[in-house]
Amino acid sequence: MKLKLANHTLLIIGAFIMIVPFIWMILTSLKTFSETMQVPPTILPEEFKFDNYLNVFASVDFLKYYMNTIFLTLGRTLVQLFLCSLAAFAFARMEFPGKNTIFILILSVLMVPMQVILIPNYGILTQLGWIDTFYALIVPGMFSAFGVFLLRQFFMGIPKELDEAATMDGCSFFGIYWRIILPNATPALIALGIFTILAAWNDFLWPLIMTSSEDMRVLSVGIAAFQGQYSTDYPLLMAGAVMSTIPMLIMFIFLQKHLVTGIALQGVRR
Repeated sequence: MKLKLANHTLLIIGAFIMIVPFIWMILTSLKTFSETMQVPPTILPEEFKFDNYLNVFASVDFLKYYMNTIFLTLGRTLVQLFLCSLAAFAFARMEFPGKNTIFILILSVLMVPMQVILIPNYGILTQLGWIDTFYALIVPGMFSAFGVFLLRQFFMGIPKELDEAATMDGCSFFGIYWRIILPNATPALIALGIFTILAAWNDFLWPLIMTSSEDMRVLSVGIAAFQGQYSTDYPLLMAGAVMSTIPMLIMFIFLQKHLVTGIALQGVRR
């Protein structure tokens, strides 16, 4: 009983520490600029300034940023799910020379920090003429070594007898992938989809370097416009951050069950 109480106490403390920055962000988004600069800082605003949310749309093309971010996120997620599942299917269910060596080479990509390949990728995209286009934002993020690894582990846990039965019925490799493997891998696909959506939605460095015009800005870069060299408009910055966070919160609330299931199944499958 005491151990259970101690565990719950630690969980409550941890949850409180995690949620404090989010509450501070919401309260700051409702303050005036002078209140955000007060020393010592105040917790609650003297007057709730809901106009800050409207002022975000008046200050920058926030709706355009939103649409760009949605397009970027959908493009990366849908294509990455398709390509990673195809590669994972090949590594999990097919036999070909050098399979394990190629898989290890793909996993080795996980060891390379993004900053190392940033300049080479920028040079390649410059040669292709893709700078400041959606091609530069989406195409490099269409494949993930982590996604291949995640799905391969899940696919290996699906009984191979299903493949043999489908083959006897005349099903091709792609038919097995499409009709047998994918329907049985829904939790893993949802888990990978959530990870990809979060990474694409919150991506800052890559869009910052690859875009230069206002029309191609995404939310993470557009919100940073409220941060100046000598002063920062914290109320508008926080209001923009709150509005950009809402879709991710809604997604997590509705899909958290599938996310936990998908991750948990990775641990019990070989």
